[in-house]
Amino acid sequence: MGDLFVWLIAFFILIALLVIIIFQLMALADLEFDYINPYDSSSRINKVILPEYITEGVLCLFFLVTGHWCMSLLCIPYLYYNVRLYTRRQHLVDVTEIFNMLNWEKKLRLFKLGYLIVLLFLSIFWMILTALEDSDYD
Repeated sequence: MGDLFVWLIAFFILIALLVIIIFQLMALADLEFDYINPYDSSSRINKVILPEYITEGVLCLFFLVTGHWCMSLLCIPYLYYNVRLYTRRQHLVDVTEIFNMLNWEKKLRLFKLGYLIVLLFLSIFWMILTALEDSDYD
C-alpha cells in the first residue's frame, strides 16, 4: 500500500511540472501572437524557472530515496540539463533576445513536455500495476 502512495505523490509532482511547462509555452505563444510584450513574457517565464528546476530535483531525489532506481535514472538527464543551464547562468530568458530565441525556447519546452509525458505514463503504469498487485493480496 505504501508503494501506491509513492506513485500517487510522483504522479502529482509530474502534473505540477507539466503545468509549469505548459504555462511557459502559453507565455511564449502569447508573445508570438503579440498578446503581451517581451518584458511581461520573460518575467512570467523567469518566475517559474527555479520552481521547475527544484521540483524536478525533488522528484529525482524522491525516486532515489524510495528505491525506484529506473525512474530515478530516467529523471537524471532532465535534471542534468537543468543543472547545466543553471551553472552556466543560461536558465533565465533574456528580454532583449526573446524574439531571436523564440523558436528555440518553444522547441525546448516542447521537448521537456514530451519527456515529462513519457515519465507520467510510466508513473501511471507503475501505479496501476502496484494497485493490481496490492488487490491480489487482499
